[in-house]
Parts: sequence; C-alpha cells; structure tokens
Amino acid sequence: MHTKPGIAVSSGVAIGQAFVLGVEDFRIPKRFVSVDAVDAEIVRFRCALENVCREIADNEKLASDQLGKQYGAIFAAHQQLARDPKLQGEVEALIRDKNYSPEFALSRVLGQYAQVLQNLGDLYKADRAIDLFDLEKRLLAYLLGERREELSHLTVPVIVLAHDLTPSETATLPRKFVLGFATEVGGYTSHTAILAGALEIPAVVAVGDIVANVSGGDIVILDGIHGRVIVDPDEETLADYREWAQRARKVAQRLVSFRSFPSETMDHVRVQLMGNIEFPEEAAHCRELGADGIGLYRTEFLYLESNREQTEEEHYEAYRKVVSAFPDQPVVIRTLDLGSDKVPSAMPQFYPQGANPELGLRSIRLSLADLSQFKTQLRAILRVALLGDVRVMFPLISSLIELRQAKSTLSDVMEDLEDQGVAFSRDVQVGMMVEVPSVPLLAADFAREVDFFSIGTNDLIQYTLAVDRSNPAVAKFYNSGDPAILRMIQMVADAGKKHGVPVTVCGQMSSDPKFVPLLLGLGLRQLSATPHVIPELKETVRHLTIPQAEAIAEQAMKLELARDVETFLREELKKLCPDLAT
Repeated sequence: MHTKPGIAVSSGVAIGQAFVLGVEDFRIPKRFVSVDAVDAEIVRFRCALENVCREIADNEKLASDQLGKQYGAIFAAHQQLARDPKLQGEVEALIRDKNYSPEFALSRVLGQYAQVLQNLGDLYKADRAIDLFDLEKRLLAYLLGERREELSHLTVPVIVLAHDLTPSETATLPRKFVLGFATEVGGYTSHTAILAGALEIPAVVAVGDIVANVSGGDIVILDGIHGRVIVDPDEETLADYREWAQRARKVAQRLVSFRSFPSETMDHVRVQLMGNIEFPEEAAHCRELGADGIGLYRTEFLYLESNREQTEEEHYEAYRKVVSAFPDQPVVIRTLDLGSDKVPSAMPQFYPQGANPELGLRSIRLSLADLSQFKTQLRAILRVALLGDVRVMFPLISSLIELRQAKSTLSDVMEDLEDQGVAFSRDVQVGMMVEVPSVPLLAADFAREVDFFSIGTNDLIQYTLAVDRSNPAVAKFYNSGDPAILRMIQMVADAGKKHGVPVTVCGQMSSDPKFVPLLLGLGLRQLSATPHVIPELKETVRHLTIPQAEAIAEQAMKLELARDVETFLREELKKLCPDLAT
C-alpha cells in the first residue's frame, strides 16, 4: 500500500479499480484467473509475446530498408526487451504463483521496470521506460484482441488516473462508470476541478507522478475529502473507508430532505444560498437542490468550446436557458473571466505572455482590450434581462478606472441597442468581483459605484498570499483561513453594510460548511457555492443563531495562524453538525 497526497477539489470517497488514462490505452478486464486456467493463460501470454516479436522484427526490417539501419536499431532494442528471459519469467511467475491474469501480470512487471528506470534520473534510461510502455501496449493489443478502451467505452466502474483532464473530457465523463478521478497536475480552481464539483464526482488533483506507477486493475481509494490517493490499500484501510462511505451515504440521504426547507437560522434570519454554475444545463440541478438563484454563472465555456467567436444569439440562448430555470430569482452573469490556464483558440492575439501570466492580460482587462467581443456579451445579457432578475458582474476589477470603463462600455451598449430598436432592460444591477487586495482597501470607494459585491476568495487568496494555486509545491500556503483573508472579507462586509451594498462570497470558501458560521458572523447573508453542497450549507445555517455565528467570528478573528483558524472552525462545526465535520 502506498499513499499519494494531492489537492482535494471535489468531496467524496471512491473505491474501485484504476483506469490509467494516457499511458494505458487498454482496459484490463480482470486481475485473477482460476487455478485450473493457469497453464492455458501462460500459453496465451507466450503466443502474444511471439506475435509481438514477429511484428517488431517486421518493423525493424521495414525501417532499416526504407530509413537506414540506425532507425531499424530502435526496433532491435524493442526486440531485445521483448525477448528478455528475466521479464518473461517474472510475468509467468505472477500468473502461476498469484493467479494474476497475463494482462495484469504484464502491466505490473513492466510498470515496476519503468518506475526503476525513471527514478534513475538519467535521460537515456528514462527514455528506455517509454520503450517499456510501448511494449506493454503491443502485448496488451494481442492479449485483448485489439480491444482499445476509451472513457466513452467503459463498461465497469473505475477510478480514472490521468496526467490531466481537459474541461471537455471532464464534462463528458460517463458518470455511471467513473467513480472518481485523480490527476498528476491541477489546482483548486481549474475548470476541471470546478466541473468535478458540479458533476459530484470525487476528485483529487496535483498528486504528482502516479500514472506510470499504477497498473490498470489496481485497487485504488480516492479520498476527495482529505486529498489523497491510496493504491493497493490493505484490508484494514479498505474496511475503514467502506465504513466511512456507508455513513456518508446515510448523511446524503438525510440531507435530501433539506432541499425544500428555507435557508434560515434558528433565530429566523434568512440566508440566501445560491449556486455557482459552469454550463446552462446545471441550472435545473441547482433548482432541484433548493438554490435561491444563481450567484455565479461562469461564461468562459462560450469562448473555450469553439475555434470561432460566439455570436450574440449563441450568448443569448445560453443565458436564456439559465434564466428560464430561475425566472423569479437572481441570476448573476459574470462576464468573460479567462486566466492564464484558459486560453481560447479564437483569441490568440490576447494569449497571456510574460513570466507572470496571472498578472497579465486576463479577465476584465482582456474584455476591455477586445471591446467587440465584450459588447457582444453585454448585448446578450441586457436582452435576456427582460426575462428575469438578471445581474451583470465584472471580474478581477483592481481599480476604479477599470470599473468605470466597464460601466461606460455597458452604457454604450445600451445606447446602441436603443438606437437599433432592440428590446432590452435598463434596470440591470451591476456588481463586481472582489479578488485583488486593492479592492478591500478601497471598498468604501467601490461601494459608491456598484449595486453588489461578490468576493471571489480563490483569486483573493492567490493574490494576497502570493500563492500559485495550481502549483503543488506551494499549495500548502494557500489557506482560506489565513487571518489576512478574514480581515479583507470583514473590510468588504463593513463597507457593504455602511453603504447598503449586498455582499456575497462565491469562492471555494463558501462551499465549505465550516466557514458558514464565520461568514455569517462577519455580516454576510448571501453565499454562492458549488451546487451539490447547498444541502450541507443549509443544514449548517439551520443549526445556527446569529449571536452564535458572531461569537465564532469574533474568536476566529483573534487567532494568528491559518491552521488555528481552520482547526477552531472545524471543531465548532462538529458541535453544530457532527455529521458534516470531517
């Protein structure tokens, strides 16, 4: 058994067989064979080995004849690997002694060889590991009859392990068969992480080298709560996690009943719980979970899904679907918020450059640099606002001049629509994200010019604490409970209260139940979160009184270290809702 730590981005625990995407193009259907089938399975392995050796020999001759002997030597090296009696002996020993299937035994042996070579550090030896992976694929092709397996062709439940998953790959994961996934890279707030939460698929990212060290069929525990992947767990660990998973299922079933209950504290103070969504199709699910509206509608998918710019009608239709799900409740549409990790092919001229792309041309700066696309989006928002309580929100505002430029562009669009006789709403509320330290410091000035604030804690933490949130080497410094972050939230909440400007938190912090008492205690009455945690947040709210929340906040604000803040809040949550504290 070995454990790989990572970053938990979607809560939950999954136990199942590994499906290694990218290295393993073939699904290993079974780990074991019956005792009376061992001899036949060894013969099957030897036949596959002979077929592969003949294929390699043919390739060696072809390469030598057409390209030269130096290229044929590449395949000669592969032949030498395939004919290695030590390798063949180890595979057959696993089949004979442990009743492993040939496919699983082969993957195990070659995976161990490759890991040793990669760990040696020599570039040549690491390249030889690639040769081993190639040999594995060739042999599996013969053993499995060329039955390649892609994610879309899965027929049994698995845990997907990959170097990375694109947002489109994540969005199309077959939920019936994908129990969870782990990636070698990634961060808290990548689109892949956000989608995992929306799809309610347990996920851990930034686990480092795992793809080359796990074989298809290995039993894996994916812990999306504490952020770890456990490979080949022992029986005691398996039993503990299975017991926990059973308790979690009971809690989830109980929380279903909270969907229809009002989000109200024990002393009858209403707290608005809204959903963060990525795609229009998520709106209906938010409604089912009892959301009070959409507090953050990310629109980047419109720019990332196509190689061309989306038309005004395409924007309008995407927004209309969401508004139709919440015709009488708020729908906050955030304008384009592309960062360095999301570069649309339709906008290559604005590709983030420089050593610090997070400090470059992104989000509202990108929109103001490309007014044509910005106005297209604003036109669609103003038009769809006739159908409901639609609000527009500008991301990553860092100065008053940026805010005023964005608002001026909105006014220009209104004039254009009016001149063209196009129906639109002039009563759209205008808000801004609070994501950089300059805004809390000038919160009172900004409050005079907006209708609402929405605190994006993900970027606020990144910029305040100087932490690249997608870099596992510094992930430990990314702390929601850092006293500096708490004080900035308090500054914004105080400015909002003084000037009558509602304040929402829509970052990762608002999706964590242990922060609910703190945020309510600081004066917030609106939270926007990942949809599937809304029932948990609602239960937390319903077990609180405002004086309790204020007392918790007061104590938390006195603590000097982030770890002490988080420990304190976790203990308070245990007192309020023991089932939700992990």
